[in-house]
Amino acid sequence: SVKEGEVEKAELFDGKLALVTNVEDIQPADAIVRYKALADIERGFRVLKSDIEIAPVHRWLNDRIRAHSLIRFLALVLYRVMRMRLKAGGRRTSPCRALEKLSKIRMIVARIGDRNFDAPTKTDKDQRDLFEKLNLPKPA
Repeated sequence: SVKEGEVEKAELFDGKLALVTNVEDIQPADAIVRYKALADIERGFRVLKSDIEIAPVHRWLNDRIRAHSLIRFLALVLYRVMRMRLKAGGRRTSPCRALEKLSKIRMIVARIGDRNFDAPTKTDKDQRDLFEKLNLPKPA
């Protein structure tokens, strides 16, 4: 059965996103800020599962579980710092795409007699720009 008048009330929300909270005395703007923060946290977990390829933890010792979690957390922090620096530098490149581009740089090591000579491969303009936007020293 359908209650009279309820359909009309429900239709007022068609096509709209409504935030409902049980927090008393919260301003609408604060509710939106908290909601967006939640979305950002959820986005972080998606990054951990996909881009950083977090896998189930197959560890039994507490120290190893903590170490595994710390490494994954640091990877997420680095990912987010990269994203923020790229965005602040006006780059629309994702951290994954930036890492893919930078991973093409290789270190060449040559040995002549008892001396070693090493140098990175030549970087292109886009790679140099990424180093600049990420505030990282260029390979020398």
